[in-house]
Amino acid sequence: MWPLALMAAVAAGVWITTRRLGFGRGVTVPLMILACFALGLSAAKHRTIRVAEPIAPALIEPTMVEGWVVDVDSAGANGARVVLAPVRIRGLEPEQTPIRLRATVRGEPPPPGSAVRLFAILNPPPPPAAPGGYDFGRNAFFLGLGGTAFGLGPTREATLPEPPRELRWRMALNAMRYDLASRIVERLGPESGGITAAMTTGHETWISEEQNQVMRDSGLYHIISISGLHMAIVGGFVFFATRLLVAGWPWLALRVSSKKVAAWAGLVAVGGYLLISGGPPPAERAAITASVAFIAILLDRRAISMNALAVAALIVLTLRPESIVQPGFQMSFAATAALVALAEAWPRQMKPMKLPFALAAIQKIWGWLLAAGAASLVAGLATGPFAMQHFNRTAVYGLIANVAVSPISSFVMMPALALGAALTPFGLGGPFLDLAGRCVDLMLAIGTWTSSLPGAVRNIPSAPAVALPIAFLGVLTICLWRGRLRWLALPMATAVLWWPREPTPDIWIGDGGTNGAWTQAGQATAVRPTVREFALDLWSRRRGQQLQAPPEGELDCGRFSCAPSEAGPLAIWWGRRVPDAEQLSGLCATAEVVSVRGQVVELPAACDGRLVLDGVDYARGGSVELWRDGDDWRAVWAADDRGDRPWSQPTGD
Repeated sequence: MWPLALMAAVAAGVWITTRRLGFGRGVTVPLMILACFALGLSAAKHRTIRVAEPIAPALIEPTMVEGWVVDVDSAGANGARVVLAPVRIRGLEPEQTPIRLRATVRGEPPPPGSAVRLFAILNPPPPPAAPGGYDFGRNAFFLGLGGTAFGLGPTREATLPEPPRELRWRMALNAMRYDLASRIVERLGPESGGITAAMTTGHETWISEEQNQVMRDSGLYHIISISGLHMAIVGGFVFFATRLLVAGWPWLALRVSSKKVAAWAGLVAVGGYLLISGGPPPAERAAITASVAFIAILLDRRAISMNALAVAALIVLTLRPESIVQPGFQMSFAATAALVALAEAWPRQMKPMKLPFALAAIQKIWGWLLAAGAASLVAGLATGPFAMQHFNRTAVYGLIANVAVSPISSFVMMPALALGAALTPFGLGGPFLDLAGRCVDLMLAIGTWTSSLPGAVRNIPSAPAVALPIAFLGVLTICLWRGRLRWLALPMATAVLWWPREPTPDIWIGDGGTNGAWTQAGQATAVRPTVREFALDLWSRRRGQQLQAPPEGELDCGRFSCAPSEAGPLAIWWGRRVPDAEQLSGLCATAEVVSVRGQVVELPAACDGRLVLDGVDYARGGSVELWRDGDDWRAVWAADDRGDRPWSQPTGD
């Protein structure tokens, strides 16, 4: 930390000194960039040290976990999930115990504030599913999640010492949020209530996988996650409603600035919404951006400008430097920058005098529809490179769905949710929640229709890592540059789309060696299609492969292994017990590559000329991609790509 801090202090001091001495921009601008770079390194290091906590080891046997339920998390494929603050974990010393765990539980999740005991399998956060893929362990590290627990039995009550005051406050706030979400679902039902609760409190527990898929395929999923759209609508609704109320009271309107009073009300609304949402990083980013806009109004500055956006980005990166490589940060600020550029370039026309009311209404509606369509198109184009690179999919009809849903969400659904959430504790929020529920039903109907159209979703394999920074610079140039020369950066902005893809690996094997797949002619054949489906899906989409089950009779599978019936590329032994020489010879007899979960001490003669990977390899390298190189194999391991990081842990057991 200290060398970085010293470098930052020197760089900042030199930059400030040259400015004071009156040096030209040719000197001060490069020094400013160098100072920002050094300060950024220091901020990143400080943040890494500050959030560092113990990471759970992968225990061989299940263990007993006792702790407090901090919050209810979104449900996973295997059941409900909660965030635990462990007090005791059998087999771990206090200094080894993570401060937070994400636990999958049986049945209904216990509410926040519950003291529970859970018999579970404990593991560190999962590593990337493939080299260069999404690293949940990195995000978990900065969120304070030190591991995952999979409950093997019912969750029972526990007797624990009183938690620290900060944890008590957090659990009380989360209990209030969860109670509000439960009331919404109870009133509206799980079909529309689940999405309504998610947009209000951030709890996605009641959203079904079918609804998630519809929202993703239609390009409407951003509406579920509390982000800039929600903060803008809620803050804007409160701002304009307050300004209208002040204007309707002549005595007050003559004595105060209605605009500044409304800005204060908007700040309070944004802060309240941030608390109700639980303060996840996307909501925090959105609240900072909205707050900067309202503070600009209080300081008599332009609320919508690139300067205000730059200040918001600087605050976010100062608080959470890790955001710079996260898709949410990249997409939200790219979209906002594009919308600010659109607002600056939007033509201003003189309003015609004495226009009949009907024509004026038609003109306003047409102008709004044109603006909404342009905003959705521009935001979609700006976030497209990031969505392609990180999520490997694009909703072809997302523009149609968003333009259709935008007036519903902006003018009816989100204001009704804001009023319903605020009035529910007093028993007056029911009618507003009912109205919001009907809007959700209409939004789902639009999403279902657009997602069912032919070719609604297109999967796009990830480009090499260098393509995304080039695309970012292109988007930034188009947004910041003035005049027609900005469009010279269009080829850069579309780099992710046209950049040549790397050759597809011939074989992929997941971390631990319990599952794998081989590719042929754009098809990826999974050895065990129902095991670790999430990792399989991430890898196949990233490589642009259509995932399929092995044709009948192609694999000979037993209780602990699968091997090709005839000559084939891959055999897997997933049993914890190491195969004996005869079993290993049988795997090598038909497969070019053999994966064994445990440690192989000695290879039989039948494995000569075969590539055999065992538990030692997976413990060191995690998941692996293999390419044929003549008679040999070229391997790329996830751990090598990940590097030696504070969140890196051995993946083997």
